[in-house]
Amino acid sequence: MNRRRFLHSTAGALALPTLARSADSPRPSLGFSLYGMKSLPLAEALKVCAETGYSHVEFALNPGYVTEPAAFSAEARQAAVAGLREWKLSLPCLMTNMSLTADDKAHAQALELIAAAAVMARDLVPDRPPIIETVLGGKPATWEEQKAGMAAKLQAWADAAEKAGTVIAIKAHVGSAVNSPERLLWLLDQVKSPAIQVAYDYSHFELQGIDMAESMALLLPRTRFIHVKDSQGDAAKFQFLLPGEGRTDYGKYFSLLRQHAYTGPVCVEVSGQIFNKPGYDPVAAARKSYAALAKAM
Repeated sequence: MNRRRFLHSTAGALALPTLARSADSPRPSLGFSLYGMKSLPLAEALKVCAETGYSHVEFALNPGYVTEPAAFSAEARQAAVAGLREWKLSLPCLMTNMSLTADDKAHAQALELIAAAAVMARDLVPDRPPIIETVLGGKPATWEEQKAGMAAKLQAWADAAEKAGTVIAIKAHVGSAVNSPERLLWLLDQVKSPAIQVAYDYSHFELQGIDMAESMALLLPRTRFIHVKDSQGDAAKFQFLLPGEGRTDYGKYFSLLRQHAYTGPVCVEVSGQIFNKPGYDPVAAARKSYAALAKAM
């Protein structure tokens, strides 16, 4: 990972650890999802992330974000490409929020979004387009009755992704029908498409008491993208936190990633439970998260 300049507050310098990657010891790249920087102009968000020390960012395609495909003009895309180049940031992933339990109308819209996101990905990084990452919707208690229909819709996603030349990384969520490694793998086994891979986020498993090493052993062979955040509580009542604010052992976390030879993106995701609170500061959140994770790496 390239050394970065650090942000300085008006009150004084903020000392953060640096990450240097040797040629014979590849590491995951550490990034920040702009899902947690909705209040900042895109150019400023890129500058903040680079100067903090991150190597990559994730764009959010969700409604209301400047990078929502329908609102992200050709001119704005060109400016984004220039900003990524200026700050030497990669763009491995595009976040969206689709559901495998949606009605037919929403399902058709999801297929349109997959095609639009694939075009946007090629516009932004033609030589290595970012993949698409999404949760899957539903509720844990509805899994058995809905899993067959979810698999059918996922097959349609896979067909659309293959046609568009993209990959969709699907993520388990503590509050969704797909809430465990086993359920996620079941869906992958039903579809068996290279266009459907895994987005790993241990925070959702930690809330359910699922072992970190066990979940990584099951999912990392199919993982293309990782989100990191902390949590407190349990599956019935939980609060997501910034990395380093909770109980996750990131020394163990990165040691396990090394054991599995994972060298892909590890991206901080700030939950809406955090950024929707009054007084949320995206710059402070990015700095604090980086300090905790860089130290562990």
